[in-house]
Amino acid sequence: MDKIYELAGNKIKVGLEPQLIRVYSNAQLWTYLDGKADARFELLINTIKADYEQHFGKALAISNASLIVEILVHVYCDYLGLSFNRMVQIKWIQALVKKLLKRAEVVDCGEKGVDSNRWVWDLLASSKSFFIWILPKNLNAKNIKQH
Repeated sequence: MDKIYELAGNKIKVGLEPQLIRVYSNAQLWTYLDGKADARFELLINTIKADYEQHFGKALAISNASLIVEILVHVYCDYLGLSFNRMVQIKWIQALVKKLLKRAEVVDCGEKGVDSNRWVWDLLASSKSFFIWILPKNLNAKNIKQH
C-alpha cells in the first residue's frame, strides 16, 4: 500500500508491506532532507514506523539507524549517478548508469527474514552520523533530481 506523508511541506512517497517499507528517492524527499537530514530523517522514520505499527498491528523490526543509513546510501548513490551523467556525455555509459539509478530510486527496507542485505545496513548503522555528514547540504541545488 502506497502512502504519502506530508512533512515540512513535502510529499514523501512510501510503500508499506508486511515486514517491509519502500521509500522513494524522489525530488520531494531530496527537498525534505535539504540541509536538515539528521532531524528530518528521525521525523520521517518515526512517522513511517508509527503508521506501519498502526496498520499491521506490530512494530517494524528494523532500527531507526539502520533504516536511515540504507535510505541515505540510496539517496547518495542516486545523487552521484545523476551528477555523473551530467558530466559524462557518453550515451552508452549514461544508459548503464540510468539502469543503476532505477535501483537506487526505490529503497526497499525489509526485516531480516525478508531483506538479505539487512545485516549490511545493521552493521553500518553505527556510522549513521558519518553518512549524514557526507550527504550534500544542498542536495538538489543543481536541479538534477526532477521527478
